[in-house]
Amino acid sequence: MATAEAALARLCDPRAEVSAHYLIDGAGRVHALVPEDLRAWHAGAGAWGAVTDVNSRSIGIELANDGHAPFAARQTAALSGLLGDIRARWRIPPERVIAHSDMAPDRKRDPGAAFDWRRLAREGHSVWPGPAGGAMPFAEAARAFGYPDAPVDVILAAFRLRFRPWARGPLDATDAALARDLAARFPVDAAVPAA
Repeated sequence: MATAEAALARLCDPRAEVSAHYLIDGAGRVHALVPEDLRAWHAGAGAWGAVTDVNSRSIGIELANDGHAPFAARQTAALSGLLGDIRARWRIPPERVIAHSDMAPDRKRDPGAAFDWRRLAREGHSVWPGPAGGAMPFAEAARAFGYPDAPVDVILAAFRLRFRPWARGPLDATDAALARDLAARFPVDAAVPAA
């Protein structure tokens, strides 16, 4: 959406059939929209690991941003504070903080290439890969980390959007090494029931 006001209006419009638990505007104001213990419709269809209904198993945070502009410092500071509170309340490990583009890589691109996932990982609210050895193919490693079953080019685009937004061209050894590291350190728990 072009403005936070437009995003807020859409998220509160029952005809839009979209909602989120929180919206954070560019000034860092946190708008609580749906109680955390209720289902919001922020993610749409998508999966992460064994969870096939992400809306029923997640707390959705929308960031007011056009998808291209840098995120404001006050907005990212507010996000860090909110994530710290939510993660403490619900005991959410950092590897379970994901993007819409992670759980629905075939149709979502947010929060986009301008979002600083590495900073979020340094603050303890997400994860960041390092190089790892092994021979697991990229797609298998990405799925072991949690990405849904999708064509390799779709998974690669989502993976790079989050971990290597500057990378271009075909799948390379760096992509594979980073995916293997994430799969080795943060494998999705296959025992988690699908929602």
